[in-house]
Amino acid sequence: MSDVPGVCELPLTRAIVQYRDVHEIELAGGRIQDIGLALVVEGRYASSAEALDLGSADRKLLDLSAELVVLDWAYEPTLDHARTLLEEAARSGDGKPLRRFCFRLALRVLERVGFGPLTRPTLLRIGFRDVCRDLDLHEGTSVRIVLGTGRVVRAFFDYDGSALVFGTATSDRDVELEEALAEVLPGSDVRRLRPTSPGASGGYQVRFPLALSLEEASGQLARIRSGLVGLLARYEPDRYRALEGLTRTFGHRETLGQLHMRRQTTRFERLAEPGIDSPVESVRPTEEPFGSTAVH
Repeated sequence: MSDVPGVCELPLTRAIVQYRDVHEIELAGGRIQDIGLALVVEGRYASSAEALDLGSADRKLLDLSAELVVLDWAYEPTLDHARTLLEEAARSGDGKPLRRFCFRLALRVLERVGFGPLTRPTLLRIGFRDVCRDLDLHEGTSVRIVLGTGRVVRAFFDYDGSALVFGTATSDRDVELEEALAEVLPGSDVRRLRPTSPGASGGYQVRFPLALSLEEASGQLARIRSGLVGLLARYEPDRYRALEGLTRTFGHRETLGQLHMRRQTTRFERLAEPGIDSPVESVRPTEEPFGSTAVH
């Protein structure tokens, strides 16, 4: 007998669970509507649990028998209300009330659990989703940038690894893109992706330190937004000017600003490197791209 059978026999109905998009869909970074946090509406069998993503309110059939992260449990009346809204949405074709209810539930759960290693991926996904909606709204949670004729990169976020990934069409080295990444994200840990199988696409990875608080996560997201905006300004100036006008008028999305979590009471600074007189702070950037106004 195996020491680790890897099978969950716990009934999961009412559970608020995390699921990884790599197990459920093929889009790198996930769908723009989903947040990877779901309410299990029917979980008698963990291997085929029926759940509602709390971002899109779409039904998901998840296999939670081996990998399972439960953040919280909903009350029975909450589950009954979700089922009622689900039935009404199916009858009327209007899913807005259900989506509003689901997302409010997601925010309440995140506030209750607080910032930590388990909630960090979901919070980063919600924040990066705002960036994608502002810069390149489409089905996937990514930002597409045209570098030139026949050269398109797709930037998506690795929420678990805290890394911004730029996927390219080929595995060839792109010196121009490397220089651009060093310019718009100075001081970052940029690494080239070198596929092991022939003919596979390559790209680059920009690694960020794991955020230890909501403030640090927001600061990283602001830096990512600024870097992507810098790439747009460099390679697609017309698109950049159009987005700049919209953002100056309406502001940028900042869903994480709706969360009422206990704020960090201390700040950490990097130690000064040899030859540098003052330490460099490891907190949020001081400048916001396209102005400082945010919309929720």
